[in-house]
Amino acid sequence: MQATARFAGGQAIALTGRRRTGPGRLRVEALRNSILWIFVACGATAAIEPSPYEFMFLVAAAAFAGANGLMFDRSMAPMIVLMALFNASGFLVLTPFVDDTKSVMFVCISAYMALTAIFLAAIVAKDPLRRMRVIRSGYAAAGVGAAALGIVGYFDIAGLGPLFTLYDNVRATGPFKDPNVFGPFLVPPIVWTAQDLLLGRARRPLLAALAIVTMTLGAFLSFSRGAWGDYAASIGLLIALTLLTTNSPRLRRRIAALAIAGAICALITLMIALTIPEIRDMFVERASLVQDYDAGETGRFGNQIRSLPLLLERFSGFGPLQFHKIFIEDPHETYLNAFASYGWIGGLSYVAFTAVALFVGWRLTLRKGPFQIEAIAVWSCLFVQLVQGLQIDTDHWRHLYLLFGLIFGLAAADRIDRRRGLFAPGLAAKRSLGGDGVGVAREPAPVARLGKCAQSVVHLPQARQMSEVAVPPERRA
Repeated sequence: MQATARFAGGQAIALTGRRRTGPGRLRVEALRNSILWIFVACGATAAIEPSPYEFMFLVAAAAFAGANGLMFDRSMAPMIVLMALFNASGFLVLTPFVDDTKSVMFVCISAYMALTAIFLAAIVAKDPLRRMRVIRSGYAAAGVGAAALGIVGYFDIAGLGPLFTLYDNVRATGPFKDPNVFGPFLVPPIVWTAQDLLLGRARRPLLAALAIVTMTLGAFLSFSRGAWGDYAASIGLLIALTLLTTNSPRLRRRIAALAIAGAICALITLMIALTIPEIRDMFVERASLVQDYDAGETGRFGNQIRSLPLLLERFSGFGPLQFHKIFIEDPHETYLNAFASYGWIGGLSYVAFTAVALFVGWRLTLRKGPFQIEAIAVWSCLFVQLVQGLQIDTDHWRHLYLLFGLIFGLAAADRIDRRRGLFAPGLAAKRSLGGDGVGVAREPAPVARLGKCAQSVVHLPQARQMSEVAVPPERRA
């Protein structure tokens, strides 16, 4: 394998010459990475409007707008076109409600979310593995910080309960307004950190385990049924896909052992938590699949069913945020809300976009290559949250659009590299999840000083390292 890698690297150098990176370019990239890290980390500040996340998006867009910052590929066209069509339909059906400030803001936020997804896809496509490392580090810091605030609020430490909980410290929200968003927000960094432990990539396993425990407790104390389901399904899918795509018996044994140990630890922790009467009572209440407000003709599910005949008669739907004016409550279902708030064109566009994402995600995840490890972690979260859209409104979740951007950015990078022959399929297959486990080289995150305490270190497959020198000038400085 080493001989093959040396041959691939030598051939690339012979074809294009050795890559040269000046100090000026390094400083620009370091600044960009720092801005990207802060931008992603600010995703946890959702209780403030406009939040630092919105401000940092503008800063990040300016920072990456120059040379070598973004890469747009034709594989992103379905995402861009369908998101544009979805939001154009939203502005069209908004026309009768332009005097309704909330409706106007609702549609504008949707357009902004779409821009963030496209922006992140272009960032990742340009330099996938290095920038994924930065994004994972920033998101891990955000997850640990948000979970810590939720825990502090739940136990009313220093009287901070009212700031980081709802319903008199009954449900943790952290720096979010809604526990049903706070809980799912924590799932991606949990999955990323768990992946590092499973693959033996975590530089500080004890610190990574502590981060998982902190975020798991935060998600649990949100008492969000959706978050609990996300957690279990995403971790399960991560384990299943890793076992499915690796050829290493040693890695399979390691995953099985860690999964069993993790399940035992989680069960013990749950049993300890349930000894606290307040937690036990709330857990029993929230553990039911159907709550009182879900059932009945005028409950959540009843309203959804009663809305269908009316939507079939209205090509423009009900209008943005108008569903609750007819049925008292919001639809609490993403795909139904797409038709209700954006009309038929918007609804069909969103369904089509979801179908494209399903195709792209599964195809990228099940295909050997240097981005397969990253794709497995992202898709384990994104697929589950796409399914969760059947249970709750997810169309304005910032982290959902971040995951959209990551999966499409990785898919674009994969297509570009395959087209240009930047890695040998046989070598990529051996170095993705095969051989003796994961063939990786240890390399610290470029923003270690900013996210060192919570970063999840990701390593470059050797095939990618050997082929970087073959990147044509238009993709380099």
